[in-house]
Amino acid sequence: MVRADLPQTDLFGAPSTEATPRKPRRPAVAAVAPADADVALAAALPRELHLGTSTWSFAGWQGLVYDGAHEESKLAREGLAAYARHPLLRAVGVDRSFYAPVGVTTLERWRAAVPESFRFLMKAHAALTTPRTAHRPEFLRGAPEAFLDVDYATQTVIDPARRVLGERLGVVLFQFSPLGERVLRHRELLLERLGTFLRALPRDVHYAVEWRDAAMLGPDYQQMLAAAGAVHGLCAHPRMPALDAQGAEPEAQGPLVIRWLLAPGRQYEEAKAAYAPFDRLVDPDFVNRSRIVSLGQQAVGRGRTVIVIVNNKAEGSAPLSVAQLARQWCAK
Repeated sequence: MVRADLPQTDLFGAPSTEATPRKPRRPAVAAVAPADADVALAAALPRELHLGTSTWSFAGWQGLVYDGAHEESKLAREGLAAYARHPLLRAVGVDRSFYAPVGVTTLERWRAAVPESFRFLMKAHAALTTPRTAHRPEFLRGAPEAFLDVDYATQTVIDPARRVLGERLGVVLFQFSPLGERVLRHRELLLERLGTFLRALPRDVHYAVEWRDAAMLGPDYQQMLAAAGAVHGLCAHPRMPALDAQGAEPEAQGPLVIRWLLAPGRQYEEAKAAYAPFDRLVDPDFVNRSRIVSLGQQAVGRGRTVIVIVNNKAEGSAPLSVAQLARQWCAK
C-alpha cells in the first residue's frame, strides 16, 4: 500500500521533480524605440493632423514600427498598441471592415490599445457600396444585398464603431469600387440615392465618399455632399485625377480625408511584388507628397481636422512615407 503523504517516485529511484513542460510564451509585440528626429517632428506637427497607414500588420516594419520579428497574424491581433506608440502614427485605416463587419469585441480591443487623440478611418462594408447590377466580388458571397441600406449601415458599421470608439472614430469611409459603364450611365440617379442615404445616417459621425471613377466627380456631387454633411475622400490612385483636381471644398464640414494608395502607373499586385517587404522607399513620389502637404496645411489653416492614410503601395513603405510627409510639413 502506498501512503498518500509520500512523494510519488519513478520506477527506479528518487521522486520526480520535473514539471510538465510548457510551451514557451510568445514574445509580446513591442514598439521600436522612437528616433529623436521623429519625436521632434511629432511635437512640431499640429494636433489637427493625423497621419497613419492603411493597416498595422506588416512583418517588414520590424525596426521601423516594431521591435522584434513577428508573424503578420500576431501583428494583426496584438500589434496595434505598439503601432500607436510611434510618435508620427496618429491614425490608422481599417481595411478589413471593407470585407466584413468588425465585431464589438475587436473594436473594444482596438480602443484600449490607442490613446484618446488617435483616430480610426473605418471603411464601410463593401455590401453598402456594391450596386446590384455591378460585379460582386467573391468576398461578398453570402453577404446581404445592402446597397445604400441605411439600417444595415447603421446597425453593422456605424453604431458599433461610434459606441465603442467614440471620439477615436475619425471618419467612416464609403469606398465605391469601379462601377462600370452600366452603372455610370445612371450617374445622376446614383448621386440622388447616395445623398438620401447620407442624410439618413446618424449625425454624430463624420462620413467620406471615395470613388474609382472620375466621372462621378463634379459640382453637383460636391453640392450633394455639402447638403448631406459629408466630404469627398481624396485618393491618390491611377484611376483618379490628381488630388488637387478632384474638387475643391473649402467650406466643407468635417475632416479633410486623404488616402495615398498606389504609385502612378502601377497596378496593385505589381506594386505589392515590387515593394515587399515594405521596409524601404522604392518609388519616391515627390509630387503627391507636396500635394498632400499643401492640401493639409490649407485645411488646418481653416480649422479642419486632417486625416492622411498612406498605403505601402504608394512609395514602398507607408511608415517611411509618413515620416517624409511630416518632414515636408515642418519644412514649409
